[in-house]
Amino acid sequence: MTLSTQTKGVYAIAPTPFLPDGALDETSVGRVTEFYAEAGVDGITILGIMGEAQKLEPEESLEIVRRVIASAGGLPIVVGVSAPGFAAMRRLAQQAMSEGAAGVMIAPPAAMRTDDQIAGYFSQAVAAVGEDVPFVLQDHPQVTTVQMAPKVVRRIIEENPSCVMLKHEDWPGLEKITALRNWQGEGSMRPISILCGNGALFLDFEMRRGADGAMTGYAFPEMLIDVVRHSAAGDVDAAHDIFDAHLPLLRYEQQPVVGLAIRKHVLQRRGVIAHETLRRPGAGLSSAARAEIDYLLRRVARSDRRAAL
Repeated sequence: MTLSTQTKGVYAIAPTPFLPDGALDETSVGRVTEFYAEAGVDGITILGIMGEAQKLEPEESLEIVRRVIASAGGLPIVVGVSAPGFAAMRRLAQQAMSEGAAGVMIAPPAAMRTDDQIAGYFSQAVAAVGEDVPFVLQDHPQVTTVQMAPKVVRRIIEENPSCVMLKHEDWPGLEKITALRNWQGEGSMRPISILCGNGALFLDFEMRRGADGAMTGYAFPEMLIDVVRHSAAGDVDAAHDIFDAHLPLLRYEQQPVVGLAIRKHVLQRRGVIAHETLRRPGAGLSSAARAEIDYLLRRVARSDRRAAL
């Protein structure tokens, strides 16, 4: 099963589970995959920024790919292959696809500044991983520091037929979605799937601007699924109602530095992973933060019993 320009729904960004000593928790890798499948996601993305991919050895990355695909029950799996050099990118992409991945995700390196540099980089990346490999263009300037104007995104899409999806994480970025969809509507850009990240902070309005769904990792993927499905059905108020109920916890989880620790803590509380460990370097949670998370979970549970932990 491969990605296409018609891909829609919710692709959960999976965390990488670790044991307390920092070793890979192979049992929890399977458990978290099964959790997302049972929640009803349309796919899973692994080895992304929130998957601590930069802290993994190459063989660990490949082992995660194998275990997730084996546990996913046929769900499409997207593998983040961003790397400082094309050799490492090529190796992981080819191995992931041979294991049965649906596609790969590529973000530009921080050194890219001009439009030509950015567009040229993606052309080289496509040549490295293979022109037959569907890829997701990750636009996440808050982390990469690379600013891609809508016209640059369009150029990359038009110059690389294997680009089938934009992972939209610009912020603020609602107007970028509108610009791309307008170009698509007038025929000056081919159709492409747009799934949105940024912890889903703007998912309610991103769906109204023309996004096809979410590719992010909030600790309650069920809420993301509800928002996307209500939006697709035209029930805007229902989408906003469930989104608004989770917004305080969603916002809290988006704090820089400690955000992943919060997400892993909640997933551990939900029984999804055995430990909330981040591989070093990584921030932990204070007792005050844990108390605040408990408070927010209780508030969310007033509207959504799935948060009653």
